[in-house]
Amino acid sequence: MFESLASHGNNKNMHRNHSGNPGSNVTQRRWNGRYHGSTLSNASIHDFVILEYRNTIGGRVWSTDFGQDKTGKPYVIELGANWRSYTVSEQVEQANKHRLKNTPDNFSSVLTYDETGYSDYQDLLDAISDVKDVAYRNAGQMLLDNIQDHNARTGFALAGWNPQRSDMKAQAVEWWNWASPEASSFIFGVAAENLTFNQFGEDNHMVVDPRGYSTIIEREASTFLHKEVQDRRLRLNTQVTDIKYSNKGVKITNSDGSCVSAAYAVCTFSLGVLQNDVVQFDPALPKWKQTAIQKFTMGTYTKIFLQFDETFWPPDSQFFLYASPTTRGYYPVFQSLSKDGFMPGSNILFVTVVEEQAYRVERQSDEETKGEILAVLREMFPDKRIPEPTAFVYPRWNNEPWAYGSYSNWPVGTTLEMHQNLRANVDRLWFAGEATSASYFGFLHGAWFEGREAGEQIAAMLQDRCSTTHGIETCGDRTHYDVLHGTTPGDAYTIINGWPVNSTNL
Repeated sequence: MFESLASHGNNKNMHRNHSGNPGSNVTQRRWNGRYHGSTLSNASIHDFVILEYRNTIGGRVWSTDFGQDKTGKPYVIELGANWRSYTVSEQVEQANKHRLKNTPDNFSSVLTYDETGYSDYQDLLDAISDVKDVAYRNAGQMLLDNIQDHNARTGFALAGWNPQRSDMKAQAVEWWNWASPEASSFIFGVAAENLTFNQFGEDNHMVVDPRGYSTIIEREASTFLHKEVQDRRLRLNTQVTDIKYSNKGVKITNSDGSCVSAAYAVCTFSLGVLQNDVVQFDPALPKWKQTAIQKFTMGTYTKIFLQFDETFWPPDSQFFLYASPTTRGYYPVFQSLSKDGFMPGSNILFVTVVEEQAYRVERQSDEETKGEILAVLREMFPDKRIPEPTAFVYPRWNNEPWAYGSYSNWPVGTTLEMHQNLRANVDRLWFAGEATSASYFGFLHGAWFEGREAGEQIAAMLQDRCSTTHGIETCGDRTHYDVLHGTTPGDAYTIINGWPVNSTNL
């Protein structure tokens, strides 16, 4: 979503209406857009506009009706964000405030399988758990000592986990702990997880609220948007096509030809939207910004839901880990929602795929994907009758023009300065969202914190003052770096370091 806030006088918002004095205008695309608005309202800035691509707010916090219970009423499942860290204080406060139904996952409740059926390789789960503790300590020390980054595959190998590619049970266990180790920064991947689960607590609660996870967003939005009628400051079904920005303001053009002008705008497009060039910027974003956008990666995490007419899997277990004999990450983890505390008696399973396997299932039909999953389940439970599911659904994240993926990822060798260029503003155009959170990228609370901070900083500028972020006074634009140099000086490219050729004089 793109949220725009408009401001007259002392009011602030990301986009401004066509009439009136240039105010503050913020545009945003996800939950943090909502939080921008809340922050602005708290600062007595009410002249703003929120532009949302879809017909509802929430973005990648996306639920849908699925299947039905014994009375014929559909269940509500989360296609997107599904969990919350239990002790992220503000998430807990909002969940409790709005009575969001959620249940802690029990990751020790896992049974292991291969193509022959049940196969006990719990010892591998224990082994990688021990190695993971060592690896994570190593990553933390690397951050403290400013050691060059490497990918998570290297980090785990140096800590003692280096299974053969042909050991598919070890590959399944590794996937359970880190799905794409080659694609991820070891230092910052570990940092984001440590900051979330060590700072806030280890519990991970799954949202199973029949109103949907987005009820938090909707209820919070209702605190500053008018409840009695559709607030004109929230514009649903609005597709942004062009953004013109300068040091004087921002003008946003939508697909229907309408425009919004504002003093400031906050862009919370997903990283995938920015990378796919579906919105035209005028002038073109500077090279340092474009480089940062293309440097980071947009990952895909796809949950595939199946409802059956019976629970044929062990009813007391929550997770089922499958080791494909040929392909790492091939329908590796199933989770039961039929248990008490979740959706008891629902007979619903979902299986998760990521990255290449997610892209693959997006390209094929529902029937092809369903057939593959049923074949896997028949291998896992050879003594059971595996019926056709009564309901089946999964999202195709990379086909969604408002998302183009489901979460951002920090690739190996990418520095904090490069990430700062991703989150830095360009003139009056600001950026927020989970991707711009250095500490919590890929997490929903990263979007929450980034939305709040962007709102506070813009509010301060509209009111000719500085803001205070994490106890530090912040004034004006965010820092960016026009040029980022490597770590190797030119005079090191010599035969001593295995570089016998003068690359500038060929």
